[in-house]
Amino acid sequence: MSVANPNKSIPLTNCLLVIFAIIFSEFLIMGISLGTLPEFVHRTLGYNNIIVGAVIGLQYVATLLTRHLAGQSADAKGGRITVSIGLGLSALSGIFCLISLWFHSQAFFSLILLCLGRVLLGIGESYLVIGIFAWGFLLVGSKNTGKVMVWNGLGMHGGMALGAPLGIYLQTKFGLGFSFAGIALLPFVSFLVTNILPNIPLPQLEKRLPFYKAVKLVWGAGTGLALASIGFSGIASFITLYFLQRGWANASLAISAFGAGYIVMRLFFAHYPDKFGGARVAIVCLAIEAIGQLLIWQAPGGIFAIAGAVLTGCGMSLVFPSFGQLAIKHVSQANRGMAMAAYNAFFDLGMGLTAPIAGVIAGGTHYENIYLMGGIAALIGLALASRDYYVDKSASLSINA
Repeated sequence: MSVANPNKSIPLTNCLLVIFAIIFSEFLIMGISLGTLPEFVHRTLGYNNIIVGAVIGLQYVATLLTRHLAGQSADAKGGRITVSIGLGLSALSGIFCLISLWFHSQAFFSLILLCLGRVLLGIGESYLVIGIFAWGFLLVGSKNTGKVMVWNGLGMHGGMALGAPLGIYLQTKFGLGFSFAGIALLPFVSFLVTNILPNIPLPQLEKRLPFYKAVKLVWGAGTGLALASIGFSGIASFITLYFLQRGWANASLAISAFGAGYIVMRLFFAHYPDKFGGARVAIVCLAIEAIGQLLIWQAPGGIFAIAGAVLTGCGMSLVFPSFGQLAIKHVSQANRGMAMAAYNAFFDLGMGLTAPIAGVIAGGTHYENIYLMGGIAALIGLALASRDYYVDKSASLSINA
């Protein structure tokens, strides 16, 4: 069904598809790295699980620390410039990964180069995602901001889901260098795609929203998002090593299964937060995610772990738009780039902290404990969403009275 779009130069559906393609490409390279880096760091370079977690988490720390800069860039310079910066840094990260591979015999030097690549990818993702949000919000108008969130999410987890098996396939068939080359080349394709979207004049503002004030506005919704992200981080960072340690086949399918569950929920139930309210939908979703995480924790075989990943993806799918709807509700359109930067920072915080903490919790072989942690986190998030639901319900009753 076609929806009116205030920007007449490009239909809404086309606009959303272009946004999806740009985000999909960025997260495809992130999926490639998640499918290949843990084994490279652990088996080729010979580092333990704590280092694996630190390398994975480093990207999200870099993203977290630069969200405010990305928000400032998006609101002050516009989405196109901000997205272009993100794509350039992402391409550069792939080059550092390639150089790291060439020096794999010098493990410490290779690790340093890899870490630099992860930092660049984290900053690139920060700029690209916030730039796309700000650009997309202006392109589609205030009535369609939820659709921008939905299609961004589809691109994120669709790319992540396909990227992991793609990276492993390229590594198996052609060598790890081809996987890293993909990280370096795909951003250039995305840059060409950005030319389809028109430039939009920036709204005039008397005062820009500082990042710390944006954090205060979105911290409740952001905390729920951070707790939900723990389950995803555990799957993204350690599911491959978990499967290898247990002797289960098809480890990459677990990441793909998460993405499949995520995408199916987004495609068929994306309107639920608008229909039933963000807090109510978040309660149901976090319950499903908790069940999925606990199933992975107690999985007797690989098929059960994959099923748990599907449930985790289904549960987490609508958490972002549910809490995101609450996060930007009271923020002016001209400041929504900064608001989304603050909101996304909570996701980065959850991802950045989870990977190294999970490495400690796993120790040498106890990867299952990571998913117990994810299940507990989802249940805490459920409790917070329940509190928000009853607060909103009480406020609504008071107004009606």
